[in-house]
Amino acid sequence: MSDLASKFCVPCRGGVPPLKGEELASFEKRVDGWSAIDEHHITKLFKFTNFREALRFVNLVGELAEEQGHHPDIHLAWGKVEITTWTHKINGLTENDFILAAKIDQLATAFADGKVQDSPKLTEADPQVQPKNYAKTSQQ
Repeated sequence: MSDLASKFCVPCRGGVPPLKGEELASFEKRVDGWSAIDEHHITKLFKFTNFREALRFVNLVGELAEEQGHHPDIHLAWGKVEITTWTHKINGLTENDFILAAKIDQLATAFADGKVQDSPKLTEADPQVQPKNYAKTSQQ
């Protein structure tokens, strides 16, 4: 596992130059399967056996992103999740993106091994939230 997974994302205040060239390549080597695109963002595809597992993983990544204060773009489809991240404040890549990538990889490994419990926030129903009956709404 990457040493980056033990670090924490720090808020970017801007004015920091984005990672480029050899420095970017050095970070990219530290996160397996992530690809740098145009020296602007990194992306990785995660595969699952069904939609429900993919959705569960997305929710766990969302919790992780909130904890880190660094939020990736997440594309959910049946049996797969594509995650893309960059630092919006500087419109490029920083160490935070690679820290988040390493933490997501760590989460994915634990998830695949069945070692991840869903967060209570994700599994307990909120009594204040009433589900909508969309079928009824669409027929009105």
